[in-house]
Amino acid sequence: MEETTPTHSPPFRTPGRAAAQAFPGPAGDTPRPSAAGRPPLRPVAVIDIGVSSIRMAIAELGGDRSVRMLDTLIQAVDLGRDVFDTRKLRRSSIERAAEVLSEYRQIALQYGVRIADDVRVVATTAVREASNALAFTDRIFVATGLVVESIDEAEVNRMTYSAVLPHLREHPKLADGKNVVVEVGGGTTEMIVIRSGNILHSESYRLGSLRSLRKLERYRSGSAKRRAMLRSQITKTLMPMIDTIRRDTAIELVALGGDVRFAARQLLDNWDGHSLAKVSAKKLSRFSQRVLTLDTDGIAKRYGASFLEAETLGPALLVYQMLAEEFSLSHIYVCDTNLRVGLLQDLSRRGSWTPDFRNQIVRSALQLGRRFGFDESHARNVAELSRRLFEELTDLHELDSRHEVLLFVAALLHEIGMSVNIRSNHKHALYLIRNSDVFGLSREDLLLVGLVARYHRRAYPQPSHEGFATLPLSQRVLVAKLASILRLAIALDDRRTGRIRDLRCQSQDGRLTILVSGIDDVSLEQVAMGENSGLFRDVFGMSVSLNNPSEH
Repeated sequence: MEETTPTHSPPFRTPGRAAAQAFPGPAGDTPRPSAAGRPPLRPVAVIDIGVSSIRMAIAELGGDRSVRMLDTLIQAVDLGRDVFDTRKLRRSSIERAAEVLSEYRQIALQYGVRIADDVRVVATTAVREASNALAFTDRIFVATGLVVESIDEAEVNRMTYSAVLPHLREHPKLADGKNVVVEVGGGTTEMIVIRSGNILHSESYRLGSLRSLRKLERYRSGSAKRRAMLRSQITKTLMPMIDTIRRDTAIELVALGGDVRFAARQLLDNWDGHSLAKVSAKKLSRFSQRVLTLDTDGIAKRYGASFLEAETLGPALLVYQMLAEEFSLSHIYVCDTNLRVGLLQDLSRRGSWTPDFRNQIVRSALQLGRRFGFDESHARNVAELSRRLFEELTDLHELDSRHEVLLFVAALLHEIGMSVNIRSNHKHALYLIRNSDVFGLSREDLLLVGLVARYHRRAYPQPSHEGFATLPLSQRVLVAKLASILRLAIALDDRRTGRIRDLRCQSQDGRLTILVSGIDDVSLEQVAMGENSGLFRDVFGMSVSLNNPSEH
């Protein structure tokens, strides 16, 4: 079907979110002053390169942990059609994306956004799956100076969790209940199961509205036949999704995405567009069935939809409808949040992870460890000692809180390779971690965690080692720093009793002294420390000793 939207139409403002809307968000640094008596404000922009459009949100970040939305824009760029057909982005599509991003760059400058420091551009399914993704990102950088990050599903789920959690906590029934949060995008469907704020499961499925349409366009069939094929296609994906969710308690469905927000605006007279909307499952079903009988032009004329909305509306709504039916729900909740809100919150935090999010990563890592029968008591002890050492040595290693989380996870999982082979368990730990899912950790994060775990024992990092050789210098140094700290923590729990729980570090004259008190005899730990401290000495140029002040 030919696109009816003008090819070079200017970006238009996204409906449903008022300009200058404020919503909760963590604090960020601020380069410019605001009105007297208020925290200083910092203008930022985030850009999401999706399957069928490029969207930008501009906001002011306050020092009071707030995010104040100033503007949202959307422009059609049909990258998904290229990739789902040929696995490659066409040159014309790349140039169109460069043109749109150039326009966005100018708009951001008009708002006072510092392009080098306060703009984040991410690409999702279409660019991630393209065989010429590198050519795309290089061309955008040459044309606009913008650096495009191709983020994976784990990063998208992290942002989604961060953005939706405040909405769940504001709703009494959802705050303590079991919620299936689903977003149907153009190329994928993201699902997160949350109970009482904790992640039970997260998954990304290759089921998207535009991807489904592209598959159906290969068949010459009537509208009724196409609807039946679409339902069959969705069922094949939904069944494994639903089977992962235990029916041990009542379930609520929280729907995200532009398509279901469009439906909510059509079905509800009094929705403010920002709070959680409660939509009747029966009304949603009737509406989706009406939409599926119309073509794109018919949807646009009947409901005043844009081409972008009209093209994907039917397939997306059918997914939500079928989920509501499978869970026997009388209603669903529609949430007005999106990836860009999560990106803005991340910018506000300067990329650091909140305690809530850190806890979800740790919970997921523990689940992985249990799957491989790890020594949980020892793993927890080593992880806590690693955290304490990291805190004590902050001035020495100069790493941030995100790196502490990676170290903690590596410490929890450093022995999971024992389930495969005791002798080479360090190598198997790398493989298992790298090829598993830990909620919130990207593939790059998992590689770093796996390498830190891989070097928890005698072997030193080598350029020839798998995974390590391809890292840039900064990440090679990061792995070496974290692995050296992990080795010290392992030495402190050499007896596997957890008897050492607190410590202090002193550094003087090129020597680090770890002080533990209240322990009768640390001779075994001292021997282990002598064996495990070589990497720390090589990385930081300091020898290490372990002392118990009460013995003197």
